[in-house]
Amino acid sequence: MQSKAPFAIAEYESRLAKTRTAMAKAGLDAIFVTDPSNQAWLTGYDGWSFYVHQGVIVTAEGPPIWWGRHMDMLGGRRTCWMDHAQIIGYGDHFVQSTEIHPMQHLAERLKEQGLERARIGVEMENYYYSAKAHAVLTTELPNATLVDATALVNWQRLVKSDAEIGFIRKAALISEKVIQTAIERAAPGVRKNDLVADIMHVGITGVDEDWGDYPAILPLTPSGLDATAAHLTWDGAPMKTGEATFFELSGCYRRYHAPLCRTVYLGTPPDDMRRVEEAQMEGIEAGLNAARVGNRTCDIANAFMDVMGKHGIERAGRMGYAIGLSYPPDWGERTASIRSEDQTVLQAGMTFHFMPALWMDTWGLETTETILIREEGAAETLCDIERKLFVKD
Repeated sequence: MQSKAPFAIAEYESRLAKTRTAMAKAGLDAIFVTDPSNQAWLTGYDGWSFYVHQGVIVTAEGPPIWWGRHMDMLGGRRTCWMDHAQIIGYGDHFVQSTEIHPMQHLAERLKEQGLERARIGVEMENYYYSAKAHAVLTTELPNATLVDATALVNWQRLVKSDAEIGFIRKAALISEKVIQTAIERAAPGVRKNDLVADIMHVGITGVDEDWGDYPAILPLTPSGLDATAAHLTWDGAPMKTGEATFFELSGCYRRYHAPLCRTVYLGTPPDDMRRVEEAQMEGIEAGLNAARVGNRTCDIANAFMDVMGKHGIERAGRMGYAIGLSYPPDWGERTASIRSEDQTVLQAGMTFHFMPALWMDTWGLETTETILIREEGAAETLCDIERKLFVKD
């Protein structure tokens, strides 16, 4: 057994049991999991290799099998909890070939496991499972039934174990440090790329002995009119007086995230921004108070939106999502969302990025929290950074 996996084997066995219960409910004999977050959650595998075909095979019993490129199989031996026999690789001649495809190799392995006629779940709505991969696997397994099992594993990750929450708390401390760095370094004339370099340095340095990992999303740091858009990164322009900059950042510890956003205004904020800030703070408090066991994710969203309506502020779209273990390009778990139509019932141990950002005509205001649903009472905010618009004259 390998010793470098981040959790005890009992933790992985519990995860497999949850997954197999979901598989049985869906009538699946096996699943092939390509999402690197799900791979890591089931096996501990951790490597920057998700640009080639790889995945985890889970059947009704026995340890999972990690399958991927041969050189990454060696990384699997260093990071997975299973024996080497459960970590298999395909040759480099399959990589980016126009003549053969890695799914041909996978199909042979599935046949060896007696799955030639099985009902196999695959993650069809996933960044890492291509249309070509599905077409080849379907051709190579003509007697099998390939079923869309998108997010089957993701949903098993929704309620975090105590060990996972411990990792997220470590990420939250790193998030505090990167946000503090952003606020302190923001000033007229500072080039945005230099500021982002400081943010990334602090994030990877970590806090005390808890080293920082690379976050699944790079720093989002738009200023002025750029901050009316949600997902812009940075450029080399200097920061200016009279502009707001929002910082959407996250610390990351062993692939676990705790996203946090704050906004800095250089100069004197306009009156309309101050009015919206007041409403946003009131709305966040209402949302946090609604984030309780037994309520639903829509209750959080509706509590915030009720406050916005009272203040005459229009806002559409979701206001948050489940977070935890993730890889690029997204630190969300792609399951429950904080939005008016989502009926997910809140349970203790769920973690969300409560993200009721406001993007107006000429500026943006992001103030967000990573929250933990507690056994009793309102949600806990895992980061300790004052919740306000930061103004630097």
